[in-house]
Amino acid sequence: MDITRRNSWMWAEACALLEEAERKHRHFFNLIATASRPVWEPPTDIFADGSQVHVVVALPGARVDNVTVQITPTGLQIDTTVPPPAVEVAMNVVRLEIPYGRMRRRIELPPGHYVLTESRLDHGYLQLRLTRETV
Repeated sequence: MDITRRNSWMWAEACALLEEAERKHRHFFNLIATASRPVWEPPTDIFADGSQVHVVVALPGARVDNVTVQITPTGLQIDTTVPPPAVEVAMNVVRLEIPYGRMRRRIELPPGHYVLTESRLDHGYLQLRLTRETV
């Protein structure tokens, strides 16, 4: 393989990796179009340990009094609204990457009846602990 072909191959690989990274960055928070208005779907991590389920939801800028958590028959529903930061009127927007506005996440849980035993918002992460009740 000559040097020109090798360099063009490496350049194509680098561009593909950058494009993939950009795509993943754009989809960190998914935008859900609803009938009324758009809603951001924040990323979530779920951990299970026996009858305990731990849920971590990324909610940067959310206030604890604006977050609602509901246990539904199929899982959890988390809702909040994150206001944009206050900036001076004369400032121009150069880039907006952090999602603001309505956020909603529906999370399916393993079968069972759950009770919310702990809920806290710390450093932009909503941390929930649920315990499956035995019937």
